[in-house]
Amino acid sequence: MLLGVIADDFTGASDVANTISKGLPGQGGLRTVQYLDTPSFGAPTDVEAGVIALKSRSIAPPEAIRQSLEALEWLLRQGCRQILFKYCSTFDSTPQGNIGPVAKALAQRLGSKGVVACPAFPDTGRRVYQGHLFVGDRLLNESGLENHPLNPMTDADIRRWLALQTKEPVGHIGLDTVRAGASRIAERLAAAASRGETLVIVDAIANDDLVAIGKAAAGSPLITGGSGVAIGLPGNFIAQGLAGAHDRGVEGISGPEAILAGSCSAATREQIALHKTRHPSRAIEVNDVITGKVTAGDLAAFLIENTGRAPLVYSSSTPEKVTSIQQKYGRDRVAGMLDELFAETARRLVDSGIRRLVVAGGETSGAVVSALDLKAVAIGPEIDPGVPVLVSTGKDPVALALKSGNFGAPDFFVKALERLAGR
Repeated sequence: MLLGVIADDFTGASDVANTISKGLPGQGGLRTVQYLDTPSFGAPTDVEAGVIALKSRSIAPPEAIRQSLEALEWLLRQGCRQILFKYCSTFDSTPQGNIGPVAKALAQRLGSKGVVACPAFPDTGRRVYQGHLFVGDRLLNESGLENHPLNPMTDADIRRWLALQTKEPVGHIGLDTVRAGASRIAERLAAAASRGETLVIVDAIANDDLVAIGKAAAGSPLITGGSGVAIGLPGNFIAQGLAGAHDRGVEGISGPEAILAGSCSAATREQIALHKTRHPSRAIEVNDVITGKVTAGDLAAFLIENTGRAPLVYSSSTPEKVTSIQQKYGRDRVAGMLDELFAETARRLVDSGIRRLVVAGGETSGAVVSALDLKAVAIGPEIDPGVPVLVSTGKDPVALALKSGNFGAPDFFVKALERLAGR
């Protein structure tokens, strides 16, 4: 294994696995496998990139560090020459963590300074300029992410946000330097390291910027960022003759289907609004979940009864309604009960024979995949930017699409089901 990735949630892991497997046009990517939690077994010898999906984004920082270091040790045992710590392209975190504490712990273990930190993903409108993160034409803290139910992003200055998390100075490399090329970026990273700066925010507003950053970090033990920063990494190994282009094809899976949506993002709410005009859909009211009026058995029965018609169940609400519910019942209680509801629903669906499953939302995807205990998935074609087809290994494979809340076109749900079937 050449490249090891530690992702702080399951949709993000799929996103970066897709980027690494796809590579640059005309160049190809690496043979990539996504592992659902740190494996207890060794990787096959033909795997060139291993992506470990953790559910560590919103847990206590000490536990996130522990899980991430455990994943790091496994990747190093597989022979990885470089580690990528992948976090959300909207930098989802709190002033306490977990991005900064985990990145710092990984850097200390690897003895690395002047480490790239770049959440940019231009294909989905995430760009970093002058150390500030933009979503489309809006600063991060004016994009709607300031209302995130778990990790509200109230400051677009990623240097300032990261400094709160690490309690130490954070470096910055501006776009002019990035546009000067990989060697100039590398010089600035080395200078940051000499000043003792562990993490360095690097501007990027286009994919060419990310390719240059990847080339500059070719010899770095550690790089951190969103999936976009991985665009140029496969080419480094291919250029060295350590890897070659590979076939990304996986066989589609036909059979019964279901859609589970737990994200409250604007994109997911738009997708739900379109989908429910044409397909059987059922909203989940949190009050009914808390009181036991709605159970996983109820949701599974609805979805199974409507197979063949792209059925959907969803708990998505407006930011105002989410805030009201959290104030009434407590944020952790609401999140925990919804995660368990979706997890148990997914277990029942797969046990009943559902073989195509679309899941929207990072936390929801993590709960579902953990419940299904799938171990590892192969990476297939891209459905929409950042969302590939995933097919589980072993007996009775399941085809999955794990969508970050803000990803995907309005017709994503139907499109995903078609791609999962190989159409």
